[in-house]
Amino acid sequence: MGLTHICGKSRLIMDLLELGQRIDNREAKLGVIGLGYVGLPVACLFADAGFAVLGVEIKIERMEKINAGISPIDGQEPGLADLLIEVVTGGQFQATADYEGLRNCDVVIIDVETPVDDDHKPPYDALRNVLKRLGPVLKEGALVIVESTIAPGTMDRVVRPLLEGASGKRMNEGFYLGHCPERVMPGKLLSNLRGVSRVCGGMTPQTAESMIALYRHIVEADLDPADCVTAELVKTAENAYRDVNIAFANEVALVCEAVGGDAWKVRELVNKSPGRHMLWPGAGVGGHCIPKDPWLLIANVGDYFEPCMIPAARTINDGMPLHVVDLTVRALREAGVDIAETKVAVLGYAYLENSDDNRNSPSEVLVRRLQELGAKVSIHDPYVFGYGGDPQEMIRGCDAVVVMVAHDDYKGADITEWRECAGRPILIDGRGVFSVGQAQEAGWDYWALGKKT
Repeated sequence: MGLTHICGKSRLIMDLLELGQRIDNREAKLGVIGLGYVGLPVACLFADAGFAVLGVEIKIERMEKINAGISPIDGQEPGLADLLIEVVTGGQFQATADYEGLRNCDVVIIDVETPVDDDHKPPYDALRNVLKRLGPVLKEGALVIVESTIAPGTMDRVVRPLLEGASGKRMNEGFYLGHCPERVMPGKLLSNLRGVSRVCGGMTPQTAESMIALYRHIVEADLDPADCVTAELVKTAENAYRDVNIAFANEVALVCEAVGGDAWKVRELVNKSPGRHMLWPGAGVGGHCIPKDPWLLIANVGDYFEPCMIPAARTINDGMPLHVVDLTVRALREAGVDIAETKVAVLGYAYLENSDDNRNSPSEVLVRRLQELGAKVSIHDPYVFGYGGDPQEMIRGCDAVVVMVAHDDYKGADITEWRECAGRPILIDGRGVFSVGQAQEAGWDYWALGKKT
């Protein structure tokens, strides 16, 4: 082993030991790039733990809201609004659109979107832009952690060379690099960050241990050290696993419709057998994560083998909103009405109940297809900007009502009053919100995903 290598390893250990001491004493200054559904609660929790946190957010209106102590995230997000006010007014957290403020940060956490393109490949536009802007202001010896979900191999093939080129520094000499993928979902952001285990993937074992020391200040669950490829694999695999299992539930629902079964009852009874956990079927899979993370998992394997199961699951789940359209067309046809002559009310435009997050919303696919078929569509969602108001007014005079999201507002609604407002008694339930008896008692011609109609 050469002297240069020994000296380099010694420097790495010493730098990270010093950083670890600053982290333990809460003297390390933190930067968080991207103050969305992940970055904002992460920044707030670290600020609440006693760190000085600077958030970088290029959307000026969002940045100004945050500095005013106003959460830009609507929907039910327990504790976040109050925590934001507390850390902003207390001076522990502020937001800026200027990367210059990151020059003094000992740790920089990156939380930006990583979508896939039409060919299911990740272009990483936002991540690449962040790395190029971060490089020139990166503090000597800083630890950079990517929390965004990325394809296996991305830390080594994309992040490291881009950051080295932009900073003029070498990894493990001028800066340190790790990947700690987020594991949160809207509606549970703070509780997930505190209570769900994390994989701390470091480019070196020493870096992973430094990451554990940092996250221990906000995470109460297990923090597992790993290399970066393992961390990349764990996150993409867990969401692909969920996607495949949702696809199974959805295909069972289609089988039940075909043969005269009830997928909801079947699920209940299947899950009485030990070790079984059939998921809920539904009108589609949305959000930023599950529709694209399975593609990230297999993004770099094309030269080795041809994946089958994951693409098939994606096809099934992507097709569910269109299946709900088919149910709507059939229900109207049986009532003697052509879809092109109708007005349809769509209830729910977020991808998740009680959330304002409408990224990759199945309702968007459904609405677009209904409009292509000639229907006039009215949309209601109590959380998504622009679609609020009284749902009964949206329903008034409509030929069909399609429930796409299981918001509490809909679960607790008086659907007898809905029926009195509707032009025709056709109710399409894409989320199993209502029972057959409940709907029929209220006077609806009830069509539900996963049930023979």
